[in-house]
Amino acid sequence: MNRRAALKATFSVAAGAAVLLTGSLFAQQPDVKPATTAADTIYLNPATGADTNSGARDNPLKTLVEAARRVNQADGSGPITVILSEGVYSVGETATFKPERRTLTKADRLTIRAEVLPDDPDWHTGRMPTLIHTLPLTGPKARGLVFGMLTEVSHVTIRGLKLLGAPVVETPKPGMLVRVYPIGRMGKQLDDLEIAQCLFAGDKVTSPNHLGILAHGSGIHVHHCVFYNAKLTVVFWTSGSRGHSMRNCFVHGAYGSGVWTSEIADDFDFRDNVIANGNYVWTYQSGASAGRDPDAGTQGSRQATAPEKQRVHYKVVNSLFATNKKMASSGTGANLGFKDIDASFLELINTKVSDQPVSVELDETRKNYLHPVADSEAAKIGVGLFLIPGM
Repeated sequence: MNRRAALKATFSVAAGAAVLLTGSLFAQQPDVKPATTAADTIYLNPATGADTNSGARDNPLKTLVEAARRVNQADGSGPITVILSEGVYSVGETATFKPERRTLTKADRLTIRAEVLPDDPDWHTGRMPTLIHTLPLTGPKARGLVFGMLTEVSHVTIRGLKLLGAPVVETPKPGMLVRVYPIGRMGKQLDDLEIAQCLFAGDKVTSPNHLGILAHGSGIHVHHCVFYNAKLTVVFWTSGSRGHSMRNCFVHGAYGSGVWTSEIADDFDFRDNVIANGNYVWTYQSGASAGRDPDAGTQGSRQATAPEKQRVHYKVVNSLFATNKKMASSGTGANLGFKDIDASFLELINTKVSDQPVSVELDETRKNYLHPVADSEAAKIGVGLFLIPGM
């Protein structure tokens, strides 16, 4: 072995040892072709990545679907992190995260996050990984219902992503509903799903964002998110489930409703939110109908909402509801076939209902783009993408 070869071998051994000490399992020589085993940290880049790569920082994957496949191969225990660099990701099929052989906990989570987060000094809105949905819309019963991302495991965080709608017509003919749900969870037994610092944006005509989050199970925590011109924001879908929260979210222009509860428990922590310039503030769906697609509408004599005296009551704390058409509705119906109901099931605590519109920052160069304008009543509540006040 000559001196150059010996130095190369020594460097490779040392690098491998360093990687093992930090808990990373995916490092390999740059000229080695793709690993098929799971990694503790997986990197994605839509411009430079390839799904035949290892998923290392300097050898990233291209698609979220391949990242999900690698995660699902993982066994043992400990956290797993999927890091998305800035750029536009075409979501062409559902990315289902379901690592059945990996033990996750509240501390050791599966995290799917942006490489640069809103509170980082060099963040701006152009650095958010942007997911646009291009899936074949061939869901059950030809109703075009598909998910962009499914998280079928407990203890998951999704953070710092921009999720756009699909360039479709939602109702191209009577009885046909075409839409994508960017984030979903179907397991009623699952717990602990955190969605933070994400932007859900759409346009009713060109790219409707039908429903940002549709999730079964308990412990769904949505905070510091912006929903801009989405039809529906989040559906807490399992009747009787507990431990949910929605905090510091800005909902603007929801032409369905600002929040949807399917008769979840009364410990729902709803605080420090602004819902403005939309249709309904709140949709209440009874437990009897909550197992169905929330857009399916009533069938036969089944009620979409409980009688008023039987409704679960919720506390609404330190929030602002401004220039919405109505306060509360029963579900369901993708064509906005909601029914007005009395909003007395909502206990408003330090919460204002106003007919004054909320002005939105539309200067793309500002960090608070698509937030309430600075120093406004809505902005002072603390809604939006930033965990650190004043960012």
